[in-house]
Amino acid sequence: QAAVVPTAGGQLWIFGGEFASPNGEQFYHYKDLWVLHLATKTWEQIKAPGGPSGRSGHRMVACKRQLIIFGGFHESARDFIYYNDVYAFNLDSFTWSKLAPAGMGPAPRSGCQMTPTPEGNIIIYGGYSKQRIKKDVDKGTLHTDMFLLKAEGAGKEEDRWSWSRLSPSGVKPTPRSGFSVAAAPNNRCLLFGGVHDEEEEESLEGDFFNDIYLYDIGKNRWFPAQLKGPKSERRKRRRGRQAEAEAAGGEQLQLPPPQGPLETVREVVAEDGTVVTIRQVIPAAAEDKDSCGSEEEEEEEGGGLGQAVEPCPRSSAMVAVKHGLLYVYGGMFEVGDRQVTLSDLHCLDLHRMDQWKVLLEMDPKTQEWLEESESDEEEDDDDVEGAEGGEEEEESSEEESEDEEGEQQHPAVQPGEAQAQFVARTEQHWLRLARSHMGPQAKDKKVLKVAHAMAKTFYEDAI
Repeated sequence: QAAVVPTAGGQLWIFGGEFASPNGEQFYHYKDLWVLHLATKTWEQIKAPGGPSGRSGHRMVACKRQLIIFGGFHESARDFIYYNDVYAFNLDSFTWSKLAPAGMGPAPRSGCQMTPTPEGNIIIYGGYSKQRIKKDVDKGTLHTDMFLLKAEGAGKEEDRWSWSRLSPSGVKPTPRSGFSVAAAPNNRCLLFGGVHDEEEEESLEGDFFNDIYLYDIGKNRWFPAQLKGPKSERRKRRRGRQAEAEAAGGEQLQLPPPQGPLETVREVVAEDGTVVTIRQVIPAAAEDKDSCGSEEEEEEEGGGLGQAVEPCPRSSAMVAVKHGLLYVYGGMFEVGDRQVTLSDLHCLDLHRMDQWKVLLEMDPKTQEWLEESESDEEEDDDDVEGAEGGEEEEESSEEESEDEEGEQQHPAVQPGEAQAQFVARTEQHWLRLARSHMGPQAKDKKVLKVAHAMAKTFYEDAI
């Protein structure tokens, strides 16, 4: 677990963590403390007695010239233990102390999230623990409770702490683990993403999230964040023209609703876990050219396209807030038995709450995942060769429109067309697009899976 402080040009502090062998039979939990001096980019190990035992899954925050550590777990090949103890490391004296807060604190857990408040207190939310129900079978508990670790008094009394349980109102986040938390503007905390695992004795399936919840510290209230979406300049101009006509006493203009093209940026996830970031322009509905000539000129001159951009659902993402901007980097999700690690970077203005911006896209050429089946690679690719999509004339005209407009114009869904029909008719278009994103070295079968995922995604968007 890491925490950053601004001392001496910036310091990144790290405590503990774990090493696990690929076969899961060997575990090692660390209890060492390190600092990375950001000004000189040098590591230094800090050796101080009296610190926490070796663990991982704990949480650490910087608060009032101290590093506060809570919880975590220690696991061996045969047993495990969860903690709910609290330690403080003084950044001035470089000494450890074990805190004994008054009141009833959280149950032992790992994977919770902590964030300091402007008053110097610490909020702890959620977490995970498990217990053994029979030999080789464990049952997990997803915690959804919330606590405040409060520093009592000031001066000499600042080392006295107390626990209190919070019971916030509003719309609370759905139960999940692997979510990320950061301090947000206007005395709020922010929660992003995570996963909810459906756990049975022998299997584990997860639903991943990319939603945002905000916690108002002063009002003790949760509420989901709602993105407003980008403003449509074209719609504004139409409203202005309508007002001018009415003010001049002219006839009210009968304008059709906005039907311009909509640009979307999506992270498409194939069945095998491949992630491809695709830009799509949903074509405008056909109109009578005579009735909208002036509108078409206006569209060409200034028309900004509405954008829908968002990170794909994930857990364990890194989040940070700086100058009111939320940054989300990486994370992971699972497809079947495969665990996919992400490396994309997104940004959201928390004051405007209008739209996500993609700062760094996923590169499928360098993407890797765990537990990939060799049988998938050895299967022949006859199904790719036999998949002939729509008519050649339609495809060639779509290619020309892409070149002329500089955008990816994708096939429109025909009225009453089922998803399977749309995928079959436009398959060659998506194959070419997937190949262009994944490169010539990608295997045909993998390209086919990505192409089908893109086709299904944009079919759902279009309808």
